[in-house]
Amino acid sequence: MTLLQITSLLIALAGVFGAINYLLLRLPSSIGIFIVSLMASLTILLLDRLMPGLGMADQVRSIVGKIEFSDALLEGMLGLLLFAGALHVRLGALKREWTIIALMATLGVALSTAVAGLGFAWIMGMPLIVGLVFGALISPTDPVAVLGVLRDADLPQTLETKIAGESLFNDGVGYVVYLILVGVAFTGSGAGQEDVWTRALRLFVQEAFGGALLGLVLGWLTFRLMRRIDDYSLEVLLTLALAFGGYELAVALHVSAPIMAVCAGLLIGDIGTRHGMSEETRKYVEAFWKLIDEILNAVLFMMIGFEVFAIALSMDAVLAGAIAVPLALAARFAAVVVPVSILRPFRDFDSGVVRIMTWGGLKGGISVALALSLPSSDWTPLMLTATYAVVVFSIIVQGLTVAPLARRLSSGGGPG
Repeated sequence: MTLLQITSLLIALAGVFGAINYLLLRLPSSIGIFIVSLMASLTILLLDRLMPGLGMADQVRSIVGKIEFSDALLEGMLGLLLFAGALHVRLGALKREWTIIALMATLGVALSTAVAGLGFAWIMGMPLIVGLVFGALISPTDPVAVLGVLRDADLPQTLETKIAGESLFNDGVGYVVYLILVGVAFTGSGAGQEDVWTRALRLFVQEAFGGALLGLVLGWLTFRLMRRIDDYSLEVLLTLALAFGGYELAVALHVSAPIMAVCAGLLIGDIGTRHGMSEETRKYVEAFWKLIDEILNAVLFMMIGFEVFAIALSMDAVLAGAIAVPLALAARFAAVVVPVSILRPFRDFDSGVVRIMTWGGLKGGISVALALSLPSSDWTPLMLTATYAVVVFSIIVQGLTVAPLARRLSSGGGPG
């Protein structure tokens, strides 16, 4: 199939699955589309098991293989999704919560990687560094899933800013940590261990700070250009050029493209909308990016459902998935409770903040994409299946219950 045919098929299926969810399940759009997609995939696998002569699973698996989920998300959709998500986060609110967001996106990601990685390596008997790779790929919360849930949660503004800001930034930081650990675990070098970690630290600084600087510079230049223009269609096009072109420039310059997209989106969404756009342009820009966000969300969650064809369903892999789910929750708890405990003597927190942010740390397409991009090894199928189990649990169980939990706890249901 050609790229155009695959794209057409994905959009058509997302529309059909969205209609099924709207008419029958009536679940939140992204979660409902994911469940319909997953059920369709499992039905095909069951039919193939009962009637092997049909060969349906092999045909679908062939199409899924051609999509190259990792490339489609990490090098295509992710930049647009992060930019769209960041457009709706205000810098003023983010500035007031920057300490907890910064701690959770750095120390929190490190703690989550360590807890999940050490636990998984010990239980599964794999090398420690390989376990840490697994910890890194399930540590980022998925801003696409998190921001979708926030729309229905009606949380206090401070708590919503913490969750949204942290999900946007820990995604980029987690991706950098993953790249570093994969380089150490699977490529290695003849250099000494000290040299390896020195290069890893240099790579982290280059990726994270380089991505932030590039995003701010490109966002500022786009903002200055938009101030001189009063044409809503052209200004929408400029924001699209910033998201697409900036992401690819970041990849070419070897800096963090996700962090670039977040920083550029924050600048345009706050300073750009207030000082660089007319009221008409602002409405069109916000409506355009909301539509892009919802369409890509639908396609992404449908694709995650079909990725069940890419995983191993052996008993060992299923056991690894069952182990990975509580490990991921424990790792997320550590990533939340330690930063909150550090800052609690100096500031107040919303009621139930630890429980809400732990349960609301949804995993999604980013973790699946990172797992699918792992170099081939004896441990790769196991880690892929475990990651998929964590994502399925996160989207369905956590995704459907976090909004009611958040409303109950934030209204005074107990301490953080």
